[in-house]
Amino acid sequence: MTATPHSSDISARTSGSLMPDRFGRAFLLAMQEVMGEHSLQATLELAHLHRLLVNLPSEGLTRSLDFAIFSALNLALDEMYSARGGRGMALRAGRAWLARGMLQFGALAGMADPAFRTLPLDERLRVGMKALAAVMSHFSDQQCAIEDTPTSVRFIIHDSAMCWGQTAQRPVCHPYVGLLQETALYATNGREHTVREIQCVAAGADRCIFVINKHTVA
Repeated sequence: MTATPHSSDISARTSGSLMPDRFGRAFLLAMQEVMGEHSLQATLELAHLHRLLVNLPSEGLTRSLDFAIFSALNLALDEMYSARGGRGMALRAGRAWLARGMLQFGALAGMADPAFRTLPLDERLRVGMKALAAVMSHFSDQQCAIEDTPTSVRFIIHDSAMCWGQTAQRPVCHPYVGLLQETALYATNGREHTVREIQCVAAGADRCIFVINKHTVA
């Protein structure tokens, strides 16, 4: 298997696929929240993306941020903190990402509606994941879908930005695992759910698949 390049090598390339400015701004603010400003600055410099700290992306919906930026940020966390530490930091950033910007989108904002809160827990989980998939598909070049099973909801991402250009022996889209964990938590009134990425493009799959267990964590 070809070794994954350095984060700065990935950031120097372009995928041709784009994310909106608001996604990027919210993710950077989430990283700053969990890492602190100085650590974020060091991470951005490592990935040769320090320009993003000087000129933070706008809150607009223009798709101007290449997938390579998100992948480089994700990989730079591993380079800064080692694989285990980077994964933990990425999970925390992914969780903070929801409140930092993703909840502003209409489909996700609907989870605060009182009528939504009256639905059964499994239905709230399914609807919440469907809303997230709709937001990501509509506003970015990622195409997302869900599959409902008796015991879980599968969240599927075609061409994940978080692993673009990477090769690995195991799944690496940790920020999305965190985002899905927090979405499940918000949708079900603070109940934790186990989320696992079982397939990843970086590890040779044709798409990234995440499994959200319907049984809550005790």
